[in-house]
Amino acid sequence: MADSTPRSMSVPLTAFIAGAVVALLVGVFGKVHDPTLAGTTTFGFRTVIDMKVVLSVVIGVLAVVQLIGALWMYGKLGVRAPSWLGTAHRTSGAIALVLTVVVAYHCLWALGLETGTFADGEPVPARTVVHGVLGCAVIGAVVVKVVAVRSRRAPGWFLPVAGGLLFALLVVVVLTSAVWYIGANGWPGSGG
Repeated sequence: MADSTPRSMSVPLTAFIAGAVVALLVGVFGKVHDPTLAGTTTFGFRTVIDMKVVLSVVIGVLAVVQLIGALWMYGKLGVRAPSWLGTAHRTSGAIALVLTVVVAYHCLWALGLETGTFADGEPVPARTVVHGVLGCAVIGAVVVKVVAVRSRRAPGWFLPVAGGLLFALLVVVVLTSAVWYIGANGWPGSGG
């Protein structure tokens, strides 16, 4: 039986507006908040940065797993998806979401959103600005993706676009944070 639920452009439009507002509010908080390490944890890692790097790598891997799972479930890999894939996809997505919130909290609370110059007058590197702004956009894209997953009235293109947007933003944020850090300093705790 075909789904006869009417499709509405109001769902993606509302989701994108809500996501943009959330991203903007997160960015404003990151700018006005006085960054502090108080209220953060390392979850047993040597430093907050070490914890964020490792969790960000895990998030990056889970994002790739999500992409492969979605392509497989929608028949884009040419191999029939096993019955357990939907559950595995939802579970890995939930884990990625929780880890993303943990890392975002620590980024915003401990470091804030850096632009312009640091307190010592040094200019904030472009990589840092791009990472911070797109990190805020990730939180907005999470809102869009959750709406896309939950909506029965959205057009068929909305879920893959929302998922693709979130994936692309996560990849750039991981590249401008964890991958950059590992390239510059080695794996956390390795003394690189």
